[in-house]
Amino acid sequence: MTIDPAAFERYRHSPNARTTLPRLLLGTGIVVLFWAATTVAVLVGGTYAFFARQAAPSSGMQGFLASPIGILAALVSFAGIWIGLWVAMRWVHGEKLSALLGNSRRVSWSGFLKGLIAVLITSLISEILLYLLQPQIARGPISLSSWLLFAIPIAALTLLQTSSEELLFRGYLLRGLASRFKSPFIWALLPALLFTSLHWSASSSPAINACVLASIAAFALLLTLVVYATGNLGAALGAHLGNNLTGFLLISHQESYNSFALFNARPLEGPGWATSDAVLIAFIGIACSLLTIGLLLHPRSPLKVAAELPDRASTA
Repeated sequence: MTIDPAAFERYRHSPNARTTLPRLLLGTGIVVLFWAATTVAVLVGGTYAFFARQAAPSSGMQGFLASPIGILAALVSFAGIWIGLWVAMRWVHGEKLSALLGNSRRVSWSGFLKGLIAVLITSLISEILLYLLQPQIARGPISLSSWLLFAIPIAALTLLQTSSEELLFRGYLLRGLASRFKSPFIWALLPALLFTSLHWSASSSPAINACVLASIAAFALLLTLVVYATGNLGAALGAHLGNNLTGFLLISHQESYNSFALFNARPLEGPGWATSDAVLIAFIGIACSLLTIGLLLHPRSPLKVAAELPDRASTA
């Protein structure tokens, strides 16, 4: 399985002369500032609404964040990344935000759909393997009617979250660094490590944290690889959406994000996980990421994504 770098080479050379390293750092700072400001505004407003409905508001911020309102507020806060990226691209780099999407400056919807389907398939395999490891799944507290009511809004907000992260980590940072540095240890590894580090959980044991971060790192490299193969964010957007939708709406493995899931598995941040369990969980995550790579990049796969080459840029 070989990858033609032509599409990515075109993508990495697309930034203009104003995409210097200092401007990239400035733009990143602007994105972080808008993300933080939006998060504070949304959480303050959401906390007020949450406590206003409580007869005895004693659960604190943790209770709010684990509530349905808290989860919705957390997802809405990612709008700050979109706003920050628009400001950075427009005023720091003098480019349109659409330049981050790919060579055609728009999402490859065929790639998006293939990425979504591939990850839904491998997520199903992952859940089967995790069930064999720990067969502790319970029906979630949400009723089926409420789940159907919230499914579309949650899917839309999850797309907001995942698309903002892809635009930042696999678009803005990857594209900007790749235009300045040839080594993938810089333009591929640094955004992947930064993305992975944001998933550290203070409430989980060191072993579980290590296994989760290993799985996230493998997934981040998968997302980077499909951008490298296609020169477009479409497949990465679909894959990331499929991964997060599985956790938010179908089977949750995190107690703090299980309000809308139909089923709740044993929470990873809970006690009692052995080191051997953590190793197996990491193995399952990495293996499923590798399987996803095969589904999206193997020449004989029906889900193989197409490179956005110059003669295809107008139709991809």
